[in-house]
Amino acid sequence: MGTIVDGQASPLALKSKKRKQAERKGISRANGIASCLFKYWRQRYSLFSRYDAGIKMDNEGWFSVTPEAIAASHAAHAASSSAAVVIDCFAGVGGNAIQFAARGFLVIAVEIDPRKVDYAVNNARVYGVKDRIEFVVGDFFSLAPFLKGDVVFLSPPWGGPSYSRIQTFTLDMLKPKDGYLIFQAAQKISPNIIMFLPRNVDLRQVEELSWLSSPPLALKIEENYMETSLKGITAYFGDIALVPSKSSLSKTDIS
Repeated sequence: MGTIVDGQASPLALKSKKRKQAERKGISRANGIASCLFKYWRQRYSLFSRYDAGIKMDNEGWFSVTPEAIAASHAAHAASSSAAVVIDCFAGVGGNAIQFAARGFLVIAVEIDPRKVDYAVNNARVYGVKDRIEFVVGDFFSLAPFLKGDVVFLSPPWGGPSYSRIQTFTLDMLKPKDGYLIFQAAQKISPNIIMFLPRNVDLRQVEELSWLSSPPLALKIEENYMETSLKGITAYFGDIALVPSKSSLSKTDIS
């Protein structure tokens, strides 16, 4: 059945498009999210498998939370080390902190937005790990010199969904400060650092983080997939880079 008439969409095609748009707006209103976030809502169970049990998120959380399977792979990797305490420096609505806690770690989750912390506490309760997470409302850069932990997890804001339209994502595009300053702040806590970055990140700059350190840090870089879709890059620094990866979501040592 044709849908193009004289170079324009047929009335039937236009009606179908309008119906889908109306359905999308209706679903978005019913779930209290902006219509532009509908595609993330459709992926809600990949973000939180227990979404229907009462998970809460703000608009930013929809596109910034780490997919649950990838967060679980980060935690599984760390669990193969002797680490006991993880510092989640940009905790958001708690996706990564929850998975670290589920692996038995004590997690210190730092987040500057009190509303996100409220949601993260709720979400940790949904997963039954609230007692293993200490939530701290504050600025990571101010707190870093006073935090103590075995592993530092960094998933700083990527600047919103527009990052995917950039050919090469450079570390200065990270928020709220560039990646070099974020990494330096993390090193005040521990040389064992896990950094979750956009799939289009400049890998040469990620390698620089390793050899600019004194002494240079061991580095392992993984591509993280969901099914066949590349979702992000994880860089492991320090002794935790030497831990063998067991994740089926990752391709290792692409550097």
